[in-house]
Amino acid sequence: MFRKSYGQSGGSGSGRFARGGFNRPRRGGNTNVRSRKTGFGQSIDVARFTKSAQPITPTEAYSPTYQFADFPIHEQLKKNISAKGFITPTPIQDQTIMPVLEKTDVVGIANTGTGKTAAFLIPLLNKVMTGSQEKVLIVVPTRELALQINEEFLNFRGSLHLYSACCFGGSSIGQQISSLRRGAHFVIGTPGRLKDLIERRALRLDTFGTIVLDEADRMLDMGFVKDMRFIMAGMAPNRQTLLFSATLNSEIGGLVKEFLREPVTISVKKGETACNVDQDVVRLKKGEDKIEVLHQMLKKPEFNKVLIFGRTKFGVERLSETLMARGFKAEAIHGNKNQSKRQRALNQFKDNRSQILVATDVAARGLDIPDVSHVINYDLPATYDDYVHRIGRTGRGDKTGKALTFIS
Repeated sequence: MFRKSYGQSGGSGSGRFARGGFNRPRRGGNTNVRSRKTGFGQSIDVARFTKSAQPITPTEAYSPTYQFADFPIHEQLKKNISAKGFITPTPIQDQTIMPVLEKTDVVGIANTGTGKTAAFLIPLLNKVMTGSQEKVLIVVPTRELALQINEEFLNFRGSLHLYSACCFGGSSIGQQISSLRRGAHFVIGTPGRLKDLIERRALRLDTFGTIVLDEADRMLDMGFVKDMRFIMAGMAPNRQTLLFSATLNSEIGGLVKEFLREPVTISVKKGETACNVDQDVVRLKKGEDKIEVLHQMLKKPEFNKVLIFGRTKFGVERLSETLMARGFKAEAIHGNKNQSKRQRALNQFKDNRSQILVATDVAARGLDIPDVSHVINYDLPATYDDYVHRIGRTGRGDKTGKALTFIS
């Protein structure tokens, strides 16, 4: 079981039902229906989509135990961290870095946007720099998250002679095999592609002393549990294992018991949803045109960087095309787009060259997109957990964001 535990998990608030949402039901309409089918055979209480934001106040500020300069890590790595403007760690970084440096297994439970990537990258970079032939395997649910982690790796690495390989589907496996053969200290990949590379004998797991399972709950949701077990079975028995998740339910608890040895558990999760996300519903009146309501919303100046979630690849592509035809700068990402097109769309949105990104749930986990003003659930999420991860794209850090969910 868990050896030690840090932090606490807070409760959640459901907020008021339909608290001033757009397009309230007409007088005499059905105001008592409190749940909606998601399209996947499940119902979600729509009261859970309404909650007032509670911005972080100075009295709630976290007091860290360490500054980055205090950690016992390589001086060049400290300089690289300082060059990025990192001085004070976030809670997950403050509590995680030392146990990882001590080569302890770690379970990290944290909301999105808390800085957990740096929490494991910084001590693992130090481990590779100071250890003989140390290698790290990082397993993630999506190619976008793999690329994001690799980007952070490159930023922290600076001019250090450390190398990485990103391995995921939708890109040339031949190029990925070549990257592995050149020698990579960090291999970052999705479970399916990693399994393929292992079976081709292009990736030897027994050469890795550390494995990170990032967004483990999302990998379970996406059906990767068999691939995860296949990968873990090939790892060296004396490995260091780090597991990060937004939730610690019975399934994740089972993986922790199966994969980790006497882990330190670090929880900085504050509740089901970010407390600084203002959540509301958009109620459609009978006969009202959904796309027209969306159009009128997006015309407002405060909707300056908007992430819209749809349920299907086809629906997401069609909605982005419709918005472009109406004069909006919109992009789309979904599983039917190749990697270069997905990355281009994501970069356009990150760099504020497009106002709107329309996405399937592939973008709901792990991606760090700065300054998203609004998340709009154009289609209902499959589960409330999916809703939580969708709206976690806004209100990151100490900023306030807004999340709106269409209800028919």
